[in-house]
Amino acid sequence: MADLVVRGATVVDGTGAPGRIADVAITDGTIEEIASTGTGPPLTGRRVLDASGLVLAPGFIDMHAHSDLALLAEPDHFAKVSQGVTCEVIGQDGLSYAPVDDTTLDATRQAIAGWNNNPSDFDWNWRSVGEYLDRLDSAGIAVNACYLVPQGSVRMLAMGWEDRPPTPDELDRQRELVATGMREGAVGMSSGLTYVPGMYADDDELTELCLVVASLGGFYSPHHRSYGAGALQAYADMVEVSRRSGCPLHLAHATLNFGVNRGRAAELLNLLDEAIAGGCDISLDTYPYLPGATTLAALLPSWASEGGPKATLERLADPVVRERIRHVMEVEGSDGCHGVPVEWQTIEIAGAPAAASSVGRTVAELADASGRLAFDVFCERLLADDLGTTILQHVGDEDNVRAIMRHPAHTGGSDGLLAPAKPHPRAWGTFPRYLGHYTRELGVLSLEECVAHLTGRPARRLRLAGRGLVRPGYRADLVLFDPATVRDAATFDEPKRQAQGIPHVLVGGVAVIEDGRHTGALPGRSLRRRSDGTTA
Repeated sequence: MADLVVRGATVVDGTGAPGRIADVAITDGTIEEIASTGTGPPLTGRRVLDASGLVLAPGFIDMHAHSDLALLAEPDHFAKVSQGVTCEVIGQDGLSYAPVDDTTLDATRQAIAGWNNNPSDFDWNWRSVGEYLDRLDSAGIAVNACYLVPQGSVRMLAMGWEDRPPTPDELDRQRELVATGMREGAVGMSSGLTYVPGMYADDDELTELCLVVASLGGFYSPHHRSYGAGALQAYADMVEVSRRSGCPLHLAHATLNFGVNRGRAAELLNLLDEAIAGGCDISLDTYPYLPGATTLAALLPSWASEGGPKATLERLADPVVRERIRHVMEVEGSDGCHGVPVEWQTIEIAGAPAAASSVGRTVAELADASGRLAFDVFCERLLADDLGTTILQHVGDEDNVRAIMRHPAHTGGSDGLLAPAKPHPRAWGTFPRYLGHYTRELGVLSLEECVAHLTGRPARRLRLAGRGLVRPGYRADLVLFDPATVRDAATFDEPKRQAQGIPHVLVGGVAVIEDGRHTGALPGRSLRRRSDGTTA
């Protein structure tokens, strides 16, 4: 007899095939049997869950998450698991907490405090990728996690924060660090090519590292060099790195933002289609919103951040250097702001450790209220917050968002930052927004196709063994949702609101969300790349 039978759900299996009403039996955390309703006697189990009117789908896979610290600091992970997420891909944008040494850990904690906070009383008892994954396993986490070796962190270990090409020995050291991280279980490598120090690497250097990733069965996931004035060229550059190295390419948050790219999604998709037809292995992820989110410091020109956080703060305090920074940002267009002059009215403070009263207000509003220049508000905010300020950036194009999410290489990724006082609502609402707003209300995707974008397709990119589909023998990472009511409740004004219409979430057959409430169970673990190239 099965441990659990989910009875009478519409099973949407993650392949894109039409849904069918069936009973699903689960034993020892694995899907044991699926029986279509009316084809025989109903399945029996020690527990039966009546799922009439609900859809049973594979758990959603967040292909771009920033939960590297949140998984450990707040292991119930309610924001994500309540959306139906059962697996996240972390280590994103080229900066994370492994591999590190004592010096680079301290610098990294400060550099990405806006993403993840920087608790002083936390036990940072790992240094390697393998030790970090072991920590996830021993701590107990709500969802599963895959890890990408962060290229910026690798470069930091090998050569610090310097803006120059690596020496042959430094490049060998980077290759060694990437290979070690992959052998310890990482599924690929990420880059943040508008973040220092990773952005100091040229495409030849990236290609050399991608050769290592490809040889060990992984993929490359870059936040490319521009989402603004140089976006299409930046995408083309990443395709060329993939072509030269033979490394599968997964484009992180593959959006086309800023006014210069309005209506240009077709150009991006044509570029990708031509590359795929030519033999490149390419996928991408997006979030279903217009505004983006990042750190305020990310808007700085790259040269202003050379040398690390301490050197950056010293430049911001120097009036002469500040004027040079202002000219680049407001007139020329900083490479940190994607090559376009900054528009202060689009920059909303999402988190400010030293001034909670500024949260929810744009830099332009703060400047007007205080009678100061917007650039001076920007600098003073960074100095007061020790670079830990986070922002929402209100740019984007709805036609681009819809066109890109229709592409067959598309997957879902929240890019959700959980640390800010007023986070982007994508941290709580990405997956129900796909299902509710873009599928049920707008019809951009069919229900079956949307589920495939959020489950089977990312599982294929991650090469997950026995996960990502509703199929006998697969792990019971599952979500039950009401297709008539599922929706995102998180808004820009109230971003920390639980999604609606998702009553049940199972990870490895264990109920983590039951009747819309967290059970306290922590059945997740790290999923690691194995020597045969699969992830388990």
